[in-house]
Amino acid sequence: MATQTLTKSEQRARRHRRIRARINGTAERPRLAVYRSNRFISVQLIDDIAGKTIAAAHGREFKGSLTEQALAVGKVIAERAKAAGITTVVFDRGGYTYAAQIKGLADAAREGGLTF
Repeated sequence: MATQTLTKSEQRARRHRRIRARINGTAERPRLAVYRSNRFISVQLIDDIAGKTIAAAHGREFKGSLTEQALAVGKVIAERAKAAGITTVVFDRGGYTYAAQIKGLADAAREGGLTF
């Protein structure tokens, strides 16, 4: 029986499914979902029970490298969460490793006042 090798994107999707099986966002504590492409990084605050996006931020709004975008997006999502009356979230790293842009975004969001 031959073993099947997975591509990078298939591995990430598998990790993301495993993470999503354990975490769930509510209206009081929404899920901070991260998506990263080759050019941009984006985040959403999602209430999974209602199936609604509460707030979002995208790297298109900012100039600079992916790391600079991640820092700016983290600060903006924290501001938009405060405006929506949210202080605590569940962090969904989307199957990406917790390093570089993902870590920068999380740290910037924490500095902005979000707790997770």
